[in-house]
Amino acid sequence: MSKLRVGVIFGGRSGEHEVSLMSARSVVSALNPQKYEIFLIGITKDGGWVFNDQAARMLGSADLNQPAISSLTVEPDQFPLLPDPNINTRYFDVIFPVLHGPHGEDGTIQGMLELADLPYVGAGVLGSAVAMDKGLMRTVLAQAGLPLLKWETVIRSRWEADPEPILALIETEIDYPCFVKPANLGSSVGITKATNRQQLTASINYACEFDRRVVVEQALTAPREIECSVLGNDDPEASILGEIVPGSEFYDYEDKYINNKSQLIIPADLTADQEQAIRDYAVKTFKAVDCAGMARVDFFVTAEGQIYVNEINTIPGFTQISMYPKLWEASGLQYSDLLDRLIELALERHQDKRRRRISINS
Repeated sequence: MSKLRVGVIFGGRSGEHEVSLMSARSVVSALNPQKYEIFLIGITKDGGWVFNDQAARMLGSADLNQPAISSLTVEPDQFPLLPDPNINTRYFDVIFPVLHGPHGEDGTIQGMLELADLPYVGAGVLGSAVAMDKGLMRTVLAQAGLPLLKWETVIRSRWEADPEPILALIETEIDYPCFVKPANLGSSVGITKATNRQQLTASINYACEFDRRVVVEQALTAPREIECSVLGNDDPEASILGEIVPGSEFYDYEDKYINNKSQLIIPADLTADQEQAIRDYAVKTFKAVDCAGMARVDFFVTAEGQIYVNEINTIPGFTQISMYPKLWEASGLQYSDLLDRLIELALERHQDKRRRRISINS
């Protein structure tokens, strides 16, 4: 059988650009060169698209599995992800987006791939967009009956026009302490904790530098942070559970990617009832936002045993030490086999989409 031509997209115009590069290095290194031709597609921080050697330099490809990487033959006026009426063959069989944050995890790149009629790994436009926005995601999950902490969504323009009623609403409905988050970023970028009005004001101003929508959420006292990996399309499966023990007050960007002080505990020490409830919630969350392929669902568990859904990540961190692949490894699915399964799911979902009727007369 001929090898599948896999385009791996990474980088992006996002505060999570560097995280994407880390994840992409791991994915490219682990894709089986006996099964795949791998093509590197980089997006720079200013939005430029680069291929071949330029993309490899973005990744620092000296550590990658070089024999698996192929070069695109692209004319200067061609863009290889879009259909070209002058050629009869596609550049790629499937796309593996390894993009975190805006323009990569929010449905925008997925929309382009839909227009190009290309199979791709992960959630579609709807699931990506809903899951990415922490405010809209909570609205959908609340409608599905999932347990959530109290939250409010702040719109930057309204905040800048008149912050006083927004501060009063948060103090009445949520109170202190609370977390302030840009609605459309991950990897804990832009997140701060507020314990009084001065801090809350500064935190919202800071989060507004990253996004026009900001989520303010109730903070718990020393909750356990539990994560579950989900894999599948219409009939998803949940992995065993893992626990994050932060090295600082909460699991922030530096704790995740820089200082390496956090601990990952797999499997998490939970009762059988807690474990089953969290795995059920994870699958229900996945289905509620119409996710596909993969997602990591994060939870809080209080000392009293109460469980809350924190968020769902449709393109979770994908380094060898990231929780998503580690949980599947602990569940019996090795990293390279997980990548194979994700590509299979992408092709299955694309084939299912092609069943759609596009004419009322045939």
